[in-house]
Parts: sequence; C-alpha cells; structure tokens
Amino acid sequence: MTWGHPLPLWALTGALAAAMLVAWLAYRSVPIAPPRRRTLSVLRLATLLWLLVCLMRPMVSDMDASPRDAIVPILVDTSRSMGLADADGERRIDRARAIVERDLLPALALRFHADVLRFGDRLTAADASTLGATDRRTSLGAALQAVRNRYRGRAVAGIVLLTDGGDNGSVDAAASASAGSPVYPIGIGSRSSPRDREVVGVTAAESVLSDAMVDVAVSAVAHGYGGAPIELRLLENGRAIDLRRVKPAVGGAPVSETFHVSPNRDVPTVYTVEIPAAADELVADNNARSALVPAAGRPRRVLLVQGAPGFEHSFLRRAWAADRGLEVDSVARKGRDDSGAETFYVQATQSRANALLGGYPNTREALFAYDVIVLANVEPDLLTGQQLEMTRAFVAERGGGLLVLGARGFQRQGLRNTALEDVLPLDVADRNGGVVQASVAPARNRVTLTPAGEDHPVMQLGSNPVENDKRWASVPALAAISPLGSARPGASVLAVTGGPGGAARALIAVQRFGDGRSMVFTGEASWRWRMMLPTSDQSYERFWRQAVRWLAQRAPDPVTVTLPVAPAPGDGIPVAIAARDAGYVPRADALVDLRITSPSGRVETVHADAVPSQGGQFRAAVRATETGVYRVSVDARQGQTSLGSSAATMLVGGVDPEMTDPRLNEDTLQRVARASGGAVLAAGDTRALIDRLNSAAPAAVLALRKDLWHTGWSFTILAGLLAAEWLTRRAWGLR
Repeated sequence: MTWGHPLPLWALTGALAAAMLVAWLAYRSVPIAPPRRRTLSVLRLATLLWLLVCLMRPMVSDMDASPRDAIVPILVDTSRSMGLADADGERRIDRARAIVERDLLPALALRFHADVLRFGDRLTAADASTLGATDRRTSLGAALQAVRNRYRGRAVAGIVLLTDGGDNGSVDAAASASAGSPVYPIGIGSRSSPRDREVVGVTAAESVLSDAMVDVAVSAVAHGYGGAPIELRLLENGRAIDLRRVKPAVGGAPVSETFHVSPNRDVPTVYTVEIPAAADELVADNNARSALVPAAGRPRRVLLVQGAPGFEHSFLRRAWAADRGLEVDSVARKGRDDSGAETFYVQATQSRANALLGGYPNTREALFAYDVIVLANVEPDLLTGQQLEMTRAFVAERGGGLLVLGARGFQRQGLRNTALEDVLPLDVADRNGGVVQASVAPARNRVTLTPAGEDHPVMQLGSNPVENDKRWASVPALAAISPLGSARPGASVLAVTGGPGGAARALIAVQRFGDGRSMVFTGEASWRWRMMLPTSDQSYERFWRQAVRWLAQRAPDPVTVTLPVAPAPGDGIPVAIAARDAGYVPRADALVDLRITSPSGRVETVHADAVPSQGGQFRAAVRATETGVYRVSVDARQGQTSLGSSAATMLVGGVDPEMTDPRLNEDTLQRVARASGGAVLAAGDTRALIDRLNSAAPAAVLALRKDLWHTGWSFTILAGLLAAEWLTRRAWGLR
C-alpha cells in the first residue's frame, strides 16, 4: 500500500497529537463517569484518525490489470503548418495520416489499445481518415497535459507524437512531457526550406512627436534563392510608402534593415513589411509581419526649473510650449527680496502653480504629477536634501525623466555627493576643469554624433542617415561646454564636441536609472541654433522636443495597462494592470474594470482580478477573435475615489506564429523526448517503437493504483463511527 498524499513524519506526528487533543477536549467538561468519557473520546479520536487516513489517499496496485490493457495515444498535429507540401512531395498531414493508417494502427492493434487524437487549438478524438491541417496554432504543451488528464488512472505505455515540431502555445511542452508517460515523436516535414522567404521580425518604436522619425526595424531571411535580393515593401495602414532591396546573408542568416517613418501621433498606425510571394515558394503566409505604433496619448507634463533667468529658459519654454503633446510648467529663480527670501517667477496651470511657489515641489504627489524634470543652471543649494531625494525617487521609482543642463549645475561642487550624482549618465566628480570657452576652430564646440547617436531617436533631425548628418553639420557651434567625466556603465554618449586641445568631450549622454531615464547636455547657449539658423530650419525645436519626449516615454500614469505584443487571435489574451495612488504607492484593494473595443466596434467589459502576491497588480483575460487593432481602456477606483484611468491599443494577428520558420523543428522533438524518457523515431521505424512500448507496458500497468478511500467502504466506516458516537451519547443521556 502507498499513499497519494503522504505526510512527513513531523507533520504526521503533529496531526496525531492535534487529533488526540481535540478528542480529549471534546468531552473534558462533560459531567459523565470517567469510563464513559474515555469511550466517547476514543470514538471521536477514531473518527478524526479515519479522516486523516482518507486525506492521505491510501492506494494499492491494481492486480486485475494486464499489459494488454495498456493504452497508446497517437497524437497527430493538425495545425495549418502541417498542410505544407515538403514531405517528399506530399503534404505533411497526408504523410502523417498514411503513417497512422498503414503502419501504426495495424502494428499497435495486436498488443495495445490505440487511440487517435488530433491536436492544434485543442485535443480531441479523431478518425485517422478525416485528419486535416485546419487548426490555427500548435499548442503542444497543452495537448500533452490534456492527454495526461484524459487517461488519468489508466495504464499508458507511451505516447506517439506525429508533428513538424512547431509549438506556439503558452504551455512549455518539455515540462508537460516530463510529468507523463514516455513520448515517442516522429518528425514530419523537411529539415530545410527548399525555397522560402520570410519576414522574421518587425519592431517599431513609439512615436515621440507628430513629425518625429520612428525606426521600423526589420529582419528577413531567404532560403533556396541564392544571392537574389530580398524585396522589402513597407506599408503604412495598408498603403505602400517605401521599398528596399537587400542582399541576403551567406549561410541563410537573417539580414536587418531599418525604415525611418513619420506616423500620425493622433491615431495608432500599423506598419507592415512584406516580401512579394514567389510562385515556387513553400509558404507565403510568413512573407509579412506587422507592428503597431500607438498614438502619443495624453500630453506629457514637463517641469522646467531655471536657476536664473536667461535666454535658454525662454527658448526652451517656447519650443516645448509649441508642441501640443507637451504641457510645460516653469519656475525661474529671480533673486532675493528685501527680507532675504528667494523669489521665483512661476508659469504653470492653476492646479499645479501653488506647489511651485517655493521654487520646487515639496511632496511626492506634487512632484510625481510630472513626467519630466528639467534642471537648467540649477545649483544644488536651490534644492533641499529632501527634494533631491524625491527627485531621485522620481526617476528610479516613478519612472520619470531627468534632464540636467547649464554650466551652473556643473561648476564647483555641482551635483557631486548629492542624491542625484549617480542618476546622471556622466561622472560629475571627474570634470577636469571648468567651462571651456568658445573657439574659432571649426570642430570646437560643434556637434559630432557617435555611432550610438546616429541610431538614437533623440538625435534624428533628418529622414535618412545622409540628411541627418547634413542637418547636424549645419548646426552652429555652441558658446561653451562643461567638461565632465566618462560615461557610467550602461550609459550612452550620443554626441561629442571638441574640447581643449581638440580632445573629444561628451556633449549629450543618456542612461536608464531604475524605472526612468536621465540625460545630460553639457553645452552652453544652444539657443544660438535657433538664432543663427534660417527660420524654416526646425533643428533646435526638433532636438529638444524629441529629447523631452524620449525622457517621458517610460513615465507611467498611476494606472497603467500592459498588453501583449502582436498576439494571435483567440480567447484568454492576458492583460496586466498596475493601480497606484497619486504618490505612486501600489493599491491592492482597488477595483479595476476594462472596456475592450474590437476592430469591428464590438464593446465588452471585463473585471480584473488582483494578483495576491503582487500589491497593486491586476490581471484579466481578453477575448480577441478578430484581426486588427483593439482599444483597451481601464478604470481603477479605491472605494468612491478614482485612482485614474488608462488606455492602450494592441494589434491582434500582426504575425502568424504558426508559419514562423516552418521547417521541421527537431530541437522541440528532442526536448520532449528527453524530458519524458522517450526517444525520437524515424517514420518507418515501427519495430523499434513496438519494442519500446512492450518494455514500458508492464511498468505502466504496475504503476496503476486504486484509491482505497474513494469507495463506498470509506464512507461506510466514517458514517459508522459518527453513528456509534451519536448513539452512545443518546444512550447515556447526552445530546
């Protein structure tokens, strides 16, 4: 006899002691003779012990079973990729059907019970003659789990799996296989694609401005076409806007290409990259992929703090205020009044102006209402230690952006030994001198992009690399720079300028810090770009707007929604929500509801459930059966108080995972076989399969167990013990 749920010795000892204590306490104060009290206590103890035995699930081997009762499920992949005709000229599903009908069923019928099951979207019983490649996806891991549940309590000698190795489900196939019977995969399909072109990946950055450039990065691969170029067509919401021809890589490796596009920030934009299908191509369904550039969303709130009035303050505020995607509040330090108190010039909306009267917010709620903080020529003594610590938390915890510029913030002590020192991407302790004065040398104080800067969205002034270089070359020299130290680990220097002796000095550097971003601009008088360039040249405005937008991109709202990237149509698409208050403290007791609008306009409301182990995190499952752009809006409340709302979009069906790399995936077959104790077999190796199943059948039968508690006798014994105690109590005059 074995136990289905055995208890360790310490737990069993504790359970026995607890049962004895409960039985003794049940009749401790009952006014009856001691022998009768002991009798009733023993009956109560016997009942508790029997319940404990049942909970531990006593089991015995099924002696009536024989090896001939062993079952062999035959799982046949009926997903769409099985419709490809690369199995020696046959469709994969036709080859699988022939193997089942001609080889497997006749051989297995002599020794086992063979069941034919189809799997793709789900596992179902099937007739071998009706198998077709119609399912949208291959959920191999879920299918192996379903087989285990389907034959629970029955002897399974092994599982025969006919598939091309595709697996795009959410359940790990190897983990599912390890918990069940041995799996014997038979691979169907070709190991190499004879002639096929595929768009392997498409990613698009978020739009930072209405006219800003966004990178659409593409990976593509070609097999069987030699050195013929790959033609990449870029479509914006279905309209062709660009065409590139790229040379394929040697050895069939993917090649990369980047398109620079200008999406409309007011609406979501779908970019599709496609390769024209050739007549002799194995599969055309993997020739296109799409990615979504979401709308810019609400205006980003910027707090500009100026250590003293100056031209830079005026030009920056004017450039940002003209961007309808930004809300700018500004504070300028004017000096001291007659009483010696600091005075400030505040320009802000009424709802936020009162918090700025002292020159800087004093609470997390007031500071965290912004997405970006700009410290321009701000000396450290303008901010208190608490305000510096809050600013650090603003970047690291709230996910906001911090921009520091202006010589006064870098001279002398600067931000060294403050809470903001390591938030900045450059070492402020190793400055090697003060401000460098302007020079007549052409390269002195002029902007030169680094390789990192050439690809960074902040530095894109032109529609292509050549135009971008020309625009930066035309930017006038700065008045001066503030030499700082080297970049911190993980930081990126986007631009340099000529310093003393011609040495390159970091001019623009960025880094991620905690959940947010930071940026340093070491130049002086960038407003000269605006004054010295033609009126039609928007380089100054474009650069500073893109800088602030990039800094604000990672700054979340108190209520945020996270959607999966390019999910396939189906049920149960996961959606994650975070609910926080104005101080960005997570609220696990929030009530969160979602409103989902499909591409056809159908609206559905879903309630999100809290994740117990993660405060303020919520999860919901969305049904998305249509292909296209879905709009998801979220509302969170804490009692009668609104915590906020959020909206997002997701593109469903932008990629066809079923046809991604349609070659026979032998790696998946090997992993499943190893995890389960089985082996990968060739299509015609029926003899080896039968031998392995014959070896496994006796063990499978011996592994069968009968639950002793799951019978009428267990209930009879329990009822008898309870009845005996009750009747004894009645006989002795107790209720």
